[in-house]
Amino acid sequence: MSGPDFHYPRRRTARRRRPVRRRRGVGSNLWLTPVMAVAFFAALATFQRFPGGAEAMPAPVASLFAGGEGAAERDALSARFALCHSGGGRNCVVDGDTFWFADDKYRIADIDTPETHPARCAEEAALGDAATERLRTWLNAGAFSLESAGRDTDRYGRNLRIVTRGGTSVGSVLVDEGLARPWEGRRRPWC
Repeated sequence: MSGPDFHYPRRRTARRRRPVRRRRGVGSNLWLTPVMAVAFFAALATFQRFPGGAEAMPAPVASLFAGGEGAAERDALSARFALCHSGGGRNCVVDGDTFWFADDKYRIADIDTPETHPARCAEEAALGDAATERLRTWLNAGAFSLESAGRDTDRYGRNLRIVTRGGTSVGSVLVDEGLARPWEGRRRPWC
C-alpha cells in the first residue's frame, strides 16, 4: 500500500504549552500580606508599650493614632454624679481626684488635688471644694472613658485610672484651671 494516494498516519506528539507570561503590576499581591501583618503587630505593640493610651505616648507617636472621632467613640461611660463626703457610694464625687462609679471607687491617677477630709487650712478647703465641684460638673457633662494608668490600684484599694473625654484628660483640665497639680508620685502640702 504505497501508492500516490496513500499517506502514513501522522504521528501525534505532545504539544508544548507556552509559558504563561504575567504582566508586571498584574497578578498576585501576596507580598502585601506579610507587610500588613507586620504593620498590624507594630501598632499593637505600640499600644501595649503605652498602656495609658495616646496621652502616655510621645507626641510623634501619639499623632499617628490621634483621631477626633475615634476618641469620642470610646467614651461610652456616663452617669449622674452627686457629692458623697464619706463612706461608699454609687456615682458620686468624694473630692477633686476621687469618685465612686458603678459601686467601684476610682482615684484619678494623673493629678493631685487639695484635701477636703480634712483640709489642713482654709485655703486648701476652699480650693478642694472648688476642685470637687468641678470634677462633679465635668463628669456630669457627658460620656467619658476610664483608661489604665499602669498600676491597677493604689494602697487604699482605689482603682487608678485616667479619666478622659474625647481624648482629653479631666486631670489636665483641672491642672489648667489651677485646681490640681500633675501627679509627681507623692502628695505635697497645699497650705
